[in-house]
Amino acid sequence: MEARRDVFQAIADPTRREIIGMLSKKSLNVNTIADNFDMTRQAISLHLKILSECGLIVISQNGRERVCNAEFEKLNEVSVWVAQYKQFWESKLDALEVYLEEIQKK
Repeated sequence: MEARRDVFQAIADPTRREIIGMLSKKSLNVNTIADNFDMTRQAISLHLKILSECGLIVISQNGRERVCNAEFEKLNEVSVWVAQYKQFWESKLDALEVYLEEIQKK
């Protein structure tokens, strides 16, 4: 049974995060992406496959070239997940601030 990939797997790797950053500016072909890294084209293709399976990029054939386009709607999952923890920590820090102000008054 093959594991289902999700957006969190995609952003877990620094190379994939860098590819996401590159594609956020413009569409690029696979060779152009690979030229920016010190690894094999096969390794870059694997990273691109994972990004595609996670729904963050679409790879299309344009003649002999494979062109990658960003599809970042899935990143909203990450934003929602982070927001819940941000709210939690902000409430804890607010409570700490109130407590520190109270003990300073004593």
